[in-house]
Amino acid sequence: MLAFILFAFVASITPGPTNLIVLSTSARRGWRSCPPIILGAGVGAASLVWVAGAGASTLMLPGVRPAISVFGLCWMLWLAWQIFNAPVTAIDTQTGETTPELGLLGAALLQWVNPKSWFMAIAVISVFTAQGLGLNALCLAFFLVSLPSLAIWALLGRSAARWLSNPTQLQWLNRILAVLLVISSATTLLHG
Repeated sequence: MLAFILFAFVASITPGPTNLIVLSTSARRGWRSCPPIILGAGVGAASLVWVAGAGASTLMLPGVRPAISVFGLCWMLWLAWQIFNAPVTAIDTQTGETTPELGLLGAALLQWVNPKSWFMAIAVISVFTAQGLGLNALCLAFFLVSLPSLAIWALLGRSAARWLSNPTQLQWLNRILAVLLVISSATTLLHG
């Protein structure tokens, strides 16, 4: 379960559409605008894991699970490489003040169209259910880990807006998160 919690933490905290929306919303509007987005994203991701697990468990033929595990691991390593080498764009705190917020439902639905969320769900199901962890426990744990992970982005939003306006510092943040993703993926492979 410790390997899964590390995986869930890294999957939840690494830059992606939801994290950047939370950060941007907090930087522009403050912390109070973020809880519906955070809750919606957590519910959306956990429900995606549950649906993937419910469907995948009936389709897993012998030999399919290891292939999906390798595919999921390769995707996670590719994602880490993309994060490590991502071009940096400074956050602009002066734009978008009149745009509507994403909200709870929007954040939940964002998980269902986000490729990062789908591959994360497949990796969770293919690797961690093979280790004997139950689907409901995985969904609940992922939900509980994602809430504080996203809350960190919200709390950092206002103060980090100045820091993340420096491209060099934003690049270092991306690289640290990419290395954490590789460590999480390697831990999963070793325990799988």
